[in-house]
Amino acid sequence: MPVHNSEIASIFDHVADLLEIRDANRFRVRAYRNAADTVRDQSRSVARMVEEGEDLSELPDIGDDLAGKIADIVRTGHLPLLDEISQDLPEAIVQATRIPGIGPKRARALFEGLELSSLDDLEKAAEAGRIKDLKGFGEKTQAKICAELARGDITERRFRLDEAEDFAEPLIAYIRKIDGVTKAEIAGSYRRRKETVGDLDILAAGGDGGAIIGRFVAYDEVDKVVLQGKTRSTVTLRSGLNVDLRVIPEESWGAALHYFTGSKAHNIAGRKRAQERGLKLNEYGIFEGKTRIAGATEDAVYDKIGLPWIDPVLREDRGEIEAAETGGLPDLVTIDDIRGDLHTHTTASDGRYGLRDMAEAAMARGYEYLAITDHSKSQTQAGGLSADELGAQIDEIAELNDGFDGFRLLASCEVDILEDGALDFPDDLLGRLDLVVAAAHARFDLSETAQTDRIIRAMDNPAVSVIAHPTGRLLGQRRAYPLDMKRLIEAAVERGCVLELNANPNRLDLGDRQCRMAAGQGVKIAISTDAHSTGALGHIRYGVDQARRGWLERGDVVNTLGLRGLSEALRRT
Repeated sequence: MPVHNSEIASIFDHVADLLEIRDANRFRVRAYRNAADTVRDQSRSVARMVEEGEDLSELPDIGDDLAGKIADIVRTGHLPLLDEISQDLPEAIVQATRIPGIGPKRARALFEGLELSSLDDLEKAAEAGRIKDLKGFGEKTQAKICAELARGDITERRFRLDEAEDFAEPLIAYIRKIDGVTKAEIAGSYRRRKETVGDLDILAAGGDGGAIIGRFVAYDEVDKVVLQGKTRSTVTLRSGLNVDLRVIPEESWGAALHYFTGSKAHNIAGRKRAQERGLKLNEYGIFEGKTRIAGATEDAVYDKIGLPWIDPVLREDRGEIEAAETGGLPDLVTIDDIRGDLHTHTTASDGRYGLRDMAEAAMARGYEYLAITDHSKSQTQAGGLSADELGAQIDEIAELNDGFDGFRLLASCEVDILEDGALDFPDDLLGRLDLVVAAAHARFDLSETAQTDRIIRAMDNPAVSVIAHPTGRLLGQRRAYPLDMKRLIEAAVERGCVLELNANPNRLDLGDRQCRMAAGQGVKIAISTDAHSTGALGHIRYGVDQARRGWLERGDVVNTLGLRGLSEALRRT
């Protein structure tokens, strides 16, 4: 049974979580985090690399020991080290670290100090007022824990889009090869390219539904068959991802694809339009009385309700129906529009490849430019550069650029925004850079007003070109810090500052609604990968998906410009 890259990476992330809770050596923790990122960023199957006898120790951050552990996971699907370090540690401790302000040490202190074994125990302790009496905690923390647990999504299992892809794409390829299947697509939130996916809705057109379902449930990654009928089946994959397959007739293909792709609200709006025209719209087609008048294609379905085809990413009932009706649908940005990347890292800080490697990978993608944004000195855990080191890197980039034709490395830095809004380097050094990407990496516990003021003060510095990952969120791990997005956008407009849509699938920050809000006020967006490896440059597609969900057009995105246009757009006035 194949082991996916995301499964190996998840095991290493889990090891790192447990080691951090046990207060293990931080370098050992980071080694597993880096290894997880390396595996996740590989475009090839790591399991296949093992099977073909490749030396994994040659990969960045994968030495002999970790290469051996990967081989163990590929052979057995398990890592014995996990059993060893998880002893006496309830799984709920890891889940508790997702509560804002509760890191690994505090989570362990909670569970050991109050003798808890589950999140239910934690919630009861909070409601009983026991947390406030624990050393290092208090009423404020207790109230925050109560509020977060009441939200009910700490334990909700959702897959990031990149993780879902790792399981979805091989599965849809398998289904398309089943005898009798004429076409198959993944619908639902996956087709809408939402940043996280709860389950997969798959449609297949074909004849013998029973035979198709039989082959589907025989897929080698199916762990449990929940439902098996003649035209529908629900299974749970080994990864925990639930998959629903429906076999439909060709004449209903477009109607079913429309029905199972759109959000509930979008579909309700579509059915209402059909009713207004004396028609009935459902997953089987559009009917006039008992006669089906359309349904084989999505285009025909939309045409019968008086609309042009609407891109799946827009089908959320956020004004797309009205825009389609008036000819106002956006001309969405595409990945082919992207001319370069404005946020990447090298081995000078916490990246895995050097300047030339990153430049060559960018050129292979057809880019005109690539900004190198290694961390500044305050990010000691990420190998942040000193002022002298950044100065030397600027000189090295200039020397490399002399040898490039039609491509340029941009000297930049991901400069820390300090608590008071000051920047981590002096203005004279920042003035030597082609652009400055500023970011908050600490003190996420500030109030909404203080956090917003802090970032706006950073934007007051005319050297700042881009605010990176503006809300600081990590999907499934850390909520966005409190931020007055309306004020931030207004400040960006006034100062001519760009906001980043960080394309790392772990972040996708800004969110889709925030992208639309910012662009609507005239703020330019930079879709950047925050790549720490050459392979991670490919994450740009997740950022483009998010931008499209945010109604962004080519003109809204600053890095769709060529080098000269980019320089003009980044020039603060």
